[in-house]
Amino acid sequence: MSLISILYGLFLLGVLGVYWSVRQEKVRLCVLLAASVVFYYSYQPQYLPLLLVLIYINYRLGLEIGQNTSPGEHTQDWHMSNNEWQYAQADWNRRRLSLVWLGIVLNIFLLFGFKYLIPFLKFALPEATIKGFGLDTFKLLAPLGISYFVFECIAYLVDVYRGAPATNDLIKFATYKLLFFKVTSGPITRFHKLANQFKASLPTANIISEALWLIARGAVKKGLFADNIGIFVDICFGNLQRAGSTDIWLATFAYGLQLYLDFSGYVDIARGSAMLFGLVLPENFDSPYFSTSIADFWRRWHMTLGDWLRNYLYFPLGGSRVSLERTCVNLVTVMVVCGIWHGAALGFIVWGFWHGLALVVHRLVDKLSNRIEFLEHFWQSPIGVIVAWFVTQLMVFTSWIWFRLPDLRDSTEAAKRLWGRTADAQFSQLVYIEALKISQFQVMLLLSAVFLSMAIVYFFKRHLKLEFNWHLKLLFVPLCFYIVWLLAPQGSLPFIYFDY
Repeated sequence: MSLISILYGLFLLGVLGVYWSVRQEKVRLCVLLAASVVFYYSYQPQYLPLLLVLIYINYRLGLEIGQNTSPGEHTQDWHMSNNEWQYAQADWNRRRLSLVWLGIVLNIFLLFGFKYLIPFLKFALPEATIKGFGLDTFKLLAPLGISYFVFECIAYLVDVYRGAPATNDLIKFATYKLLFFKVTSGPITRFHKLANQFKASLPTANIISEALWLIARGAVKKGLFADNIGIFVDICFGNLQRAGSTDIWLATFAYGLQLYLDFSGYVDIARGSAMLFGLVLPENFDSPYFSTSIADFWRRWHMTLGDWLRNYLYFPLGGSRVSLERTCVNLVTVMVVCGIWHGAALGFIVWGFWHGLALVVHRLVDKLSNRIEFLEHFWQSPIGVIVAWFVTQLMVFTSWIWFRLPDLRDSTEAAKRLWGRTADAQFSQLVYIEALKISQFQVMLLLSAVFLSMAIVYFFKRHLKLEFNWHLKLLFVPLCFYIVWLLAPQGSLPFIYFDY
């Protein structure tokens, strides 16, 4: 049940009607949980029991970790001396740490087993077989949203270990984990930031209009722009041997736009759906293609993943509080893990390493600029800002080649063809005239128009602080849905991050 479908709209309306018709919080949670179970069952019924068992395990681990977390002198057992009590507390803290690591290992083992085991075995044992089947033909379909599921569980266990209260409400925890509008697409959400919102009252007209606007805007991003751009991207990257350098550059730029519009559009629909239930999900994108440094890009791209990596990996490794050399190692390590999180292919590791290296270069240039006054003033000047933006986005967009083509043979071939290659004689005829029915120059103009419209929206929102009022948003909602219904390609492309 895709979030951009009439079926999802009907499903959402039905759940909303039942949800707001009851007053008791417990009953509402049960309604939301039941709807989420039905939603996930429509995708992968075979994995639903597994996820429910893992939810219960993480819930129980959280309860165990959350016991006796308050330090200080004892008041519970006067037969024990204070020193004995402190020793008991130290032993208990060691046990809590062991339980945290048990939960982390269990969740990572689940993620590894579904996403990385078969690719790892193919790489290590290319000639091996499993029950008579060659590894090259053996595929294991991972549960949808498993990466988000695992990262949220780890965050919950670590937060409880750090002192956040463990929930004793299994229904609330299960509802949080399986919320149907975020389970397959994110954003990564912490339990304690969402749990108290289940007590919300009926949304106001302003909130309802904002929610509908988010859903409509997300449908336009995904259905109208991303899916149409994706047709060109698929054709071009599917015919690498015939494509010329201009075609590869266009496809690379187009894929960067497609990925952003596809993912941010899906998250907009998820956030809008959540608002109709009185819930606020965190934003996941903040105009990342207008950032002027790679560090700023990662503060504005897939923001909840970046927040997770900082809080649960980068800071525990020492962050930037250690030496410059160690900080650089930490940056590369975190981004390689980010690449591995997206997939098991070597291309994702190259993509992560490339971003880690870019963060290291940015850190070194930043340190150098603090010592050299000319450089500091240059980066703050209009020309310096433009140069910084161009270099940042050139790095980001070219790195998408390894993200789109994680097989190193394909991505290397695409990178080689970025310069000095002429398209096959039949390529233009097949791609532009027959498939797209527009010229290469027109494709370039259309992609530029999409980027320019993003720039205009960014300028009005970020610099002029201007937005439509709720009356106009509500007016544009049916128009957006109509445009998507009219102009979206038949058989819409799947959500890209389903694979990650």
